[in-house]
Amino acid sequence: MPQPRIGIFVCHCGLNIKRTVDTQAITEALGEYPGVAFATDYDYMCSDPGQRLIKEAITEQRLTGIVIAACSPAMHEPTFRRAAEEAGMNPYLCEMANIREQCSWVHQDREAATKKALRIVNTIIEKVRGNHPLEPVEIDHVNKCLVIGAGIAGIQAALDVAESGFAVILVEKEPTIGGHMAQLSETFPTLDCSQCILTPKMVEVSRHPNITLLTYSEVVNVSGYVGNYTVTIRKNPTYVDPDKCNLCGDCENVCPESTESEFERGLVQRKAIYIPFRQAIPSSYTLDEETCLGLRPLRCNECAKVCDPKAIDYDMLPEIIEEEVAAIIVATGYELHPISSLGEYGAGLIPDVIDGLQFERLLSASGPTGGEVRRPSDGKIPKKVVFVQCAGSRDPEHHNAYCSKICCMYTSKHALLYRHVVPDGEAVIFYIDIRAGGKGYEEFVQHAIEEERILYLRGKVSKIYREGDHVIVWGVDTLSNRLVEIEADLVVLAISIDPHPSNPILSKVLKISCDAEGFFKEAHPKLRPVESLTAGIFLAGAGEGPKDIPEAVSQGSGAAAKAVTLLVQEKLSHSPEVVDINENICSGCGICVNMCPYAALAVNGGGVAEVNEVLCEGCGTCVSACPTGAAQLKNMTTKQLNNMIEVALRDV
Repeated sequence: MPQPRIGIFVCHCGLNIKRTVDTQAITEALGEYPGVAFATDYDYMCSDPGQRLIKEAITEQRLTGIVIAACSPAMHEPTFRRAAEEAGMNPYLCEMANIREQCSWVHQDREAATKKALRIVNTIIEKVRGNHPLEPVEIDHVNKCLVIGAGIAGIQAALDVAESGFAVILVEKEPTIGGHMAQLSETFPTLDCSQCILTPKMVEVSRHPNITLLTYSEVVNVSGYVGNYTVTIRKNPTYVDPDKCNLCGDCENVCPESTESEFERGLVQRKAIYIPFRQAIPSSYTLDEETCLGLRPLRCNECAKVCDPKAIDYDMLPEIIEEEVAAIIVATGYELHPISSLGEYGAGLIPDVIDGLQFERLLSASGPTGGEVRRPSDGKIPKKVVFVQCAGSRDPEHHNAYCSKICCMYTSKHALLYRHVVPDGEAVIFYIDIRAGGKGYEEFVQHAIEEERILYLRGKVSKIYREGDHVIVWGVDTLSNRLVEIEADLVVLAISIDPHPSNPILSKVLKISCDAEGFFKEAHPKLRPVESLTAGIFLAGAGEGPKDIPEAVSQGSGAAAKAVTLLVQEKLSHSPEVVDINENICSGCGICVNMCPYAALAVNGGGVAEVNEVLCEGCGTCVSACPTGAAQLKNMTTKQLNNMIEVALRDV
């Protein structure tokens, strides 16, 4: 067997690595390592001259494998493998040793860091020594995309994919599309009417020939792999035929049962049979089975009696729909932190302490008060309104530790719009600090302060309670170091944004990760912000974290672009660094099958395990569980691992 000729390329990464690690000493030491035929260092290996250096060395030194000692493989492994391939080397004979994130960035002692870096590179040399040339797995795919969630991010994603000529299945859990944006009065910083800019997109979605819209529906199961996902969708019964419903409203008028309106945030009641708002898409009524007196057995049929078009069907059943899709875009959106959990602010107990979305409905011309700001308790116009920012955000002791990102801006908008509606009213905002990091955002806040005479008090609110007709707000002004007590007519809390409650369920169905807060986790926050770690599943909007409308729209388009990039390919490729089963020693015990998180393994008719290479993500779970050692990862075998551990423990 010919001796390996391995090339080592040590990157300075400017001063990121060189400041802490002696790159020249590493290069010199590795030049003497068995099997190493060439070693050099350079300022920026990822640069064009750096890649040229690698390609020339592969050709001139007749290298059989290379190690790039630089940053994380998550950043530049594709870059260097592409360079290796251009030089005629199989890309899977190129590996990266992470001496930046795992060494230079976490150490200060230069000598110790240099020794550690050398150990890290030595382990990767041993890996490359055992690597074999591999070829990507190629697969055919269908030409359809699934979008889960029809808020503004999901709507934008669906439209972009559909406009590219591909079929889209758009699934929304609620009876109408539009998400929380449909509840807004106006949008910052331009103060556009929310419905005026959202409704045309909603209508376009409903009429686009490439979009199949499934509202009041949920994704209950996903199987398969990138390019060939099988999706099971449950379409819940609305008990109203949308093709027959003429929106006369007679059914709603005679319905005897009521409950709090979700769309109006509980400010008013809705009937058991209802349409969420006038511009709802689809434009049809929905019968809420939980609020209705009863359907099985039928206890009331007043709505059916007055329905002339005979649109109401009490026998309607859930419909199970199966679709084959190549890519999935997840845009589930958000919910507000439960207002009842903010007991220190009287939230949920004092009717005149409300959340931001409730205030949006009071401001909206289509809202329960026709755009007049009135107190929920008595309908009077409030002359003094206190806005409390960071209610449940940036509060690791009691609520959410993270910043909800949009609260500073929508609170300024609320105060400004309140002053427009009640010119003689007084608006006071308690804030910790102002985070206005978008285009035109800082100017918007300054306009609210300087021209609209809105009082900003820097400090936290400690307690809110009711006294007579007023709501008493206790706080502190940290700039003047004084306690503040304000008699308010209305208090509006900028409540923290929570992940959508469906995220944990969907994460299991889709086999994608959530972070510690419950938001979907992207593959890389900088380089792959709209991709999940599962191939073919992309993320958009506030399901991934708090976002304003422009960012949600941008992410919707970004996720759509990623999906279209996948859909336009004649064939899809999958990494060949997957598990391999040695049939000669496999006992067919099935332990690996049960352990695999991607359902990539099965015991075949011959009584041995076999792997679906397209489903396998090379996580190694099955390898660690296999009692016979039959399961081995390609280019990360047990022998390679043992060799890597041995050199890691060796003195350098």
